[in-house]
Amino acid sequence: MDTVLSTMLSDTELTRSASQAVELASRITRSIQSQIGQTQALCKDDRSPVTIADYASQAVIIHQLNQQFPDIPVVGEESARLLREASQKPVLETLLSVLRPVWPGITEQQLLEALDAGNHDASAARFWTLDPVDGTKGFLRGGHYAISLALIEQGQVQLGILGCPQLASDTASDLNREDADGVLFAAVADQGCWSRAINSGDAFQACSAGTDHPAQLRFCESVEAAHSDHDWSRQLAKTLGCDYQSIQIDSQCKYGVVARGQADAYLRLPTTVDYQEKIWDHAAGMLIAEEAGLTVSDIHGKRLDFSQGMYLSANRGIVCAEKSLHERLIDCIARHSMV
Repeated sequence: MDTVLSTMLSDTELTRSASQAVELASRITRSIQSQIGQTQALCKDDRSPVTIADYASQAVIIHQLNQQFPDIPVVGEESARLLREASQKPVLETLLSVLRPVWPGITEQQLLEALDAGNHDASAARFWTLDPVDGTKGFLRGGHYAISLALIEQGQVQLGILGCPQLASDTASDLNREDADGVLFAAVADQGCWSRAINSGDAFQACSAGTDHPAQLRFCESVEAAHSDHDWSRQLAKTLGCDYQSIQIDSQCKYGVVARGQADAYLRLPTTVDYQEKIWDHAAGMLIAEEAGLTVSDIHGKRLDFSQGMYLSANRGIVCAEKSLHERLIDCIARHSMV
């Protein structure tokens, strides 16, 4: 890796601190996942699951960031509302026991305050956006999930860190390898994208996406059929005259997989007309993909707009691919809209 970029990545305080926070959360969540039979999933108002890992990850990352950057607010996915209920006292106590080794002396009040410190409304000129466990259902299955942290300034993503604890650092390995060492991705706007094995201490290596045009298109897609229209993906590949292979992975790991050339595109094709993507589900992943040389847009070819608050309300769906393939996909989508 270029010496200047290597120095920038290791010495820039924001990048270094964000990377360390995500790496720490990756270690904590992987430990919790290894005891998956004891992991309790709660249910939020929108009926989506939230686990001890979600809370632990958000609390420790916000605690780390606030120690060094107290003036930068955080837009996080979770809050302490559920944990304040009397019935959740056992969950709260478990969380404290999980966090004490990395946060000595943590109190119940400190934990709740750290979680609620992620309640910013994305109105500031500069803020962090955090998904502490992106892909909770994958986490609960013992599969892929990601810890996603991004810095947004004036509506532009400037820094993206993505921890993928179940992804192997060896790109030749099976994507579902059970003993994967985990990968940490980091991207800085207009500077590049890098990755290394989690907790390895190895130097970051530059990421560069593939530019081949294979006869078989490998589309990275959500495992959940409700999140992306797989039939539509199959139709797009057919229209392009290519065979179709669906690589189904939970979370923003999909961005990392395409950024490393292990898939040709990431498609998130809407299944309903009214769903709006959330900024924490795409900010870090989008920057990582773009800095690896890919083009990322919505299904209409519009750049993702992070200036609209907590939702990508100006966009529909996601298309992430090498430039020429991206153009062909957008054209096909326009001619074969299914929603």
